[in-house]
Amino acid sequence: MSVDSRFVHKIWQEEELSKMVKGGIPFPMLTDAGGRIGRAYGVYDEDAGVNIRGRFLIDPDGIIQAMEVMTPSVGRNVSELIRQVKAFQHTMKTGEVMPSGWQPGKPTLKPGPDLAGKVWKVWKVEDAF
Repeated sequence: MSVDSRFVHKIWQEEELSKMVKGGIPFPMLTDAGGRIGRAYGVYDEDAGVNIRGRFLIDPDGIIQAMEVMTPSVGRNVSELIRQVKAFQHTMKTGEVMPSGWQPGKPTLKPGPDLAGKVWKVWKVEDAF
């Protein structure tokens, strides 16, 4: 989502994104003309009239589960975003939690009193990589 118009998004998709991602990005880009949504999330730059780069993972109940705000000069990591979405989906489905650096298919943790103080026994840092 940005303050750019749908016409700017269309050109960006056709001239840039479709060359970086085969077929372009597979989701719609939304317009925040005037920055109303950016203001609500604290990422609207009043002086520049733009939303600064921010991403928010919002669960089905409307609760922000993760957020990241980046300066425009620093690129974002799409792989990390996808990893986090998969982790949230997994935990919502199973109740299991992911240790730091978790990757899909790697060990998860079952929270409970038996795990307290024993995470090191069931998860090793190298498991995540």
